[in-house]
Amino acid sequence: MRESYDIIVIGSGLGGLTAARRLAGGDRRILLVEQHSQLGGLATYFKRREHIFDVALHGFPVGMRKSLRKYWGREFAERVVQVRSIRFDNPQYTLDSTFDSRDFSAKLEGHFKIAPETVAAFFAALAKMNYYDEQTETTRELFNRFFPGRTDVWRFLMEPITYANGSTLDEPAISYGIVFGNFMSEGVYTFQGGTDCMIEMMDASLREHGVEVETNAAVDKIFIEGGKVRAVRVNGREIACKAVVSNGSLPRTVLEWAGEENFRPEFADGLKKVGLSTSSCQVYIGIKDGEKLPYIGDLLFASTWPEFDTDALLSRKISSRTYSVYYPEIRPGTNRYSVVASMNSRFSDWEKLSRAEYRAAKAAMIEDTLDALSRYLPNIRQIADYTEAATPRTFLRYTGHMQGATFGTKFPGLGYSMGLHKEVGGLFHTGSVGIIMSGWLGAANYGVITANEVERFLANGVL
Repeated sequence: MRESYDIIVIGSGLGGLTAARRLAGGDRRILLVEQHSQLGGLATYFKRREHIFDVALHGFPVGMRKSLRKYWGREFAERVVQVRSIRFDNPQYTLDSTFDSRDFSAKLEGHFKIAPETVAAFFAALAKMNYYDEQTETTRELFNRFFPGRTDVWRFLMEPITYANGSTLDEPAISYGIVFGNFMSEGVYTFQGGTDCMIEMMDASLREHGVEVETNAAVDKIFIEGGKVRAVRVNGREIACKAVVSNGSLPRTVLEWAGEENFRPEFADGLKKVGLSTSSCQVYIGIKDGEKLPYIGDLLFASTWPEFDTDALLSRKISSRTYSVYYPEIRPGTNRYSVVASMNSRFSDWEKLSRAEYRAAKAAMIEDTLDALSRYLPNIRQIADYTEAATPRTFLRYTGHMQGATFGTKFPGLGYSMGLHKEVGGLFHTGSVGIIMSGWLGAANYGVITANEVERFLANGVL
């Protein structure tokens, strides 16, 4: 690392990576630092024995193809491929969907017997949503407006989005509508080659375009002088810079690294009142070499709970899971299968467990998951040769997100994130915040939005 840079990017989630790539080029000196040993943030992976496990669901909207092509290159966009189908299995219905507007309309009209004009009006309402408008209607109110009392329809529309961004029925409808609308354009897609391939390609691209990338590099202080960013302390070393892009936790960026004394009291006090989104648990299951899985869907939303219920989704007594099934075609050239089960969860349910209690709880979660998965793969215990689990404490450890929040802050946090540079010159934020910025597409695009603000700041010659 040098003594000084033009821009320091803290954190390598998709928002930080894309911001760095967008800003790269010319004579600009950029440093990207990541506290973990590898890049990716929550969009990362890990290897155990012969298995590669993606951390996060492997689905995103088709818009990711356009964003990757524009900001990373054609070779990235060419790897965006559509998943074959999404399966739903719960007490209210069992069905397959391609998860696009045509198929959703057909399911709503055919399976759920909703009038065509009501379906059309619902999609028209989503199309008009804009997060700059005043947000008063909740998702529950939105659903009651079009599908009163139809909790089966609510579940069909809501459950996948809750897994994608942590939103609930009682939060602003915009937090649901924009994400759902993105998926409804053309269905669900994934990155052929896996997350490991994508992150390795991004790392190579950043370095090729002159960005210095450092892992195992932890930040504990952003120095501010005269209302402007002056330096960042990385692994105990002070490094000067003109601008900082934080891809870390928003409250941590402001209240811990920068220090609330550098912000207007009303800004800092307001941020303290913004709630954090919930966290997640995941169970990773590796399949023995030579064994094969039958096709059970690329994404399987499975639940035994009677209706969609946020509290039930968050409970440690797990009744609902999303299974991401990795077939060999996702990583061409291999013959390996794996399954990742994802569950929303509360940090408080895991926070105070003793070491022994924590290990026992993880082991129980793995066993319960294998039991639940055996409904679809009866021989899963015989063909699996590796299992591991992640909890909110895992995500806290590896990402530094307060309370292990896997979806950043709640919706009110978006204004604080986007307004950070108006409080402190040269200090910017990007990442999974305000719910609608969650997911791979939102995170990458927010990185671009933030990079554009950084460029304007530097171009204005403020420093």
